[in-house]
Amino acid sequence: MPTSIESVLHENRVFQPSAAFVQQANVPGMAGYKALCQAAEQDYEGYWARLAREHILWHKPFSKVLDESNAPFFKWFEDGEMNVSYNCLDKHLATQAEKTAIIFEADDGKVTQASYRELHARVCQFANALKSRNIRKGDRVVIYMPMSIEVVVAMQACARIGAIHSVVFGGFSSKSLHERIVDAQAHAVITADAQIRGGKEMALKPAVDEALALGGCDAVHSVIVYKRAGSEVIWNAKHDVWWHDAIAGQASTCEPEWVSAEHPLFILYTSGSTGKPKGVQHSSAGYLLGCIVTMQWVFDYKPADIFWCTADVGWVTGHSYVTYGPLAIGGTEVVFEGIPTWPDAGRFWKMIQQHKVSIFYTAPTAIRSLIKLGVDLPRQYDLSSLRLLGTVGEPINPEAWMWYYTVVGQSRCPIVDTWWQTETGCHMIAPLPGAMPIKPGSCTLPLPGIMAAIVDEAGHEVQGQQGGFLVIKRSFPSQIRTIWGDPERFRNGYFPEEMQGAYLAGDSSHRDADGYFWIMGRIDDVLKVSGHRLGTMEIESALASNPLVAEAAVVGKPHEIKGEAVVAFVVLKGARPQDAAAARQLVEDLRNWVSKELGPIAKPEEIRFGDNLPKTRSGKIMRRLLRSIAKGDEITQDVSTLENPAILEQLKEVVR
Repeated sequence: MPTSIESVLHENRVFQPSAAFVQQANVPGMAGYKALCQAAEQDYEGYWARLAREHILWHKPFSKVLDESNAPFFKWFEDGEMNVSYNCLDKHLATQAEKTAIIFEADDGKVTQASYRELHARVCQFANALKSRNIRKGDRVVIYMPMSIEVVVAMQACARIGAIHSVVFGGFSSKSLHERIVDAQAHAVITADAQIRGGKEMALKPAVDEALALGGCDAVHSVIVYKRAGSEVIWNAKHDVWWHDAIAGQASTCEPEWVSAEHPLFILYTSGSTGKPKGVQHSSAGYLLGCIVTMQWVFDYKPADIFWCTADVGWVTGHSYVTYGPLAIGGTEVVFEGIPTWPDAGRFWKMIQQHKVSIFYTAPTAIRSLIKLGVDLPRQYDLSSLRLLGTVGEPINPEAWMWYYTVVGQSRCPIVDTWWQTETGCHMIAPLPGAMPIKPGSCTLPLPGIMAAIVDEAGHEVQGQQGGFLVIKRSFPSQIRTIWGDPERFRNGYFPEEMQGAYLAGDSSHRDADGYFWIMGRIDDVLKVSGHRLGTMEIESALASNPLVAEAAVVGKPHEIKGEAVVAFVVLKGARPQDAAAARQLVEDLRNWVSKELGPIAKPEEIRFGDNLPKTRSGKIMRRLLRSIAKGDEITQDVSTLENPAILEQLKEVVR
């Protein structure tokens, strides 16, 4: 059996950056990109040290850049001291205190704003409230809140006093919340009575009460509750306190806690749907540096930009490109409480028009959903303020990319298709929009200083355009430091011996003739069909390129002859076929379509139709669930985080 992963997707379209965009870009032209890459290759530590001195305000300068003596537990700028909140807020007070930091749009459309001066005062006030509740440097604080200015304040306040925050997405169940509180041994929980999404009130405080009642949360001595909806809550006077009462009388100044560059800024739990959740631990300085340089390089940020990342702060994207990156560079950003389809499917486009958003960053799943709900809808809005588009979370299939480029970006906005992970903290492989031509579906080239490669199962670099495992060969400042409380799991999972010291990303990839990276899916999503190893993303892209298909997800199931068979779950742009004969014909047409696009080997054995795919409220497709459905297994996983649990019954139906 071959050890390389075969690429069957062929995409030849190339889009050059316009001369006007190149002229104003922070990194102009390929020569600018190559100069940065060369600087990193010639003096790796010197390169990162220069960036750290240039972009971070240090209370005590560092003298040592990188400590590799206890690999893979790398340390960057360790003897330097700084504070992340100081670098996001205080540093702007002398130069642009009245500049709008956050434009917040609530679910009902109400807009409030906070300047840097106001945000700084609110963060200091809440930081003092935390200190008055006996929360100190190194204490863990779980945050379980709706999108709001307050959630940014809570995260920044933790950073200000050196407390380690762990944000739990507001869609997670009390069981998931309990696991994270126990694993982090949290001292406090910050929550709200409820959150409001799509016109519906969803309780949060009761989930906290249930989580604490499950036991093992003895370290929690404070539950701070933000009154968002005014709903009834059960009150425990022993540890519950209203946010407004906690900040009453607190000073609006708070001296930052100066911490080591390696002090943990946050723990963010990932892959918790089966087994024990992994607490990804990030540092302070190295993480922040990654957020800053990617805001400048990948998003080409300018002081006049209005930046909007649609991610929830419960995910790393919301940490890096809502709470930290935009504020560290002194930007103005939009924060949104609601969902893209309420009160109608024009919500995103209306907001871009209203707030004059210039940089828009969202997920491919959101893009595909919006295509299904109104392919021409964006044309009804004035999107002329946009100058750059971005995608995050998974590879974007070329057809969705083209719609985003032509309809939303009106064929004039570069798209930055960003590859990165919770564990990397910030972008790793992404176009620098004024430097390089872009190709639909490719994340293009590694950022300067990121030593990415593709290797086989033995850790040897693959030749030519073969597929393999994506790795990063050298430590970089923003990377995961460890898994909280489980260093062996960290070492074995991310730095297995066969990878020869490289960071194993867990994704499969290949490079094309221009050296561009194409992500083919997770390693555990690689299908082994008749001796061929195929990435699921390419089959999904082929299906989504059919004019009848809005979205597709592909998994494998055991097959006695082929080893694995391809099973596709498809959402159509129109209604699902109700007639059995029509459904069988459509299945055959789509199978033949894939065969024509990719070759017979990639032809799905089975195609099932649903009105939607099983997704978390953040828009992530739950592929583990689809694998269980394809195999006919009973679903034992927690489905409380699903946006649409009823969809599972539809997807069990096999077209016969």
